[in-house]
Amino acid sequence: MSVKIRMTRMGRRHRPYFRINAVESRTPRDGRILEKLGHYDPLEKDAAKQYVLNKERFEYWLSQGAVASDTVAEILKSKLQIVLPQYEAKQVRRARARKIARKKGIPFTEGERAAAAAAAGEEKKAK
Repeated sequence: MSVKIRMTRMGRRHRPYFRINAVESRTPRDGRILEKLGHYDPLEKDAAKQYVLNKERFEYWLSQGAVASDTVAEILKSKLQIVLPQYEAKQVRRARARKIARKKGIPFTEGERAAAAAAAGEEKKAK
């Protein structure tokens, strides 16, 4: 059984609330969970109450071989200071790809693509 740590959207329309769960990898987003590990409320004004995380249980599931999603890995890195090796390797690969793209003059992110398209449009208008 492959376990993932990922977020489940709860709440109502325009009022999102996310639970961070340990789930079997084949279950749907809102499917059956193995254990609730914490929650995240993006609209909470108090930063201390925005994230409620159980560090011991995160460490337990990670030691059992659970794989965190990218979003959960960022939360673990920023809030609990838990750095996942597979997430760090992905960041290194992404930085290398960004460097190669910049060297070739190719836009790497959506923002860079939009800025390049806008600049091309302005050049056509100037002619």
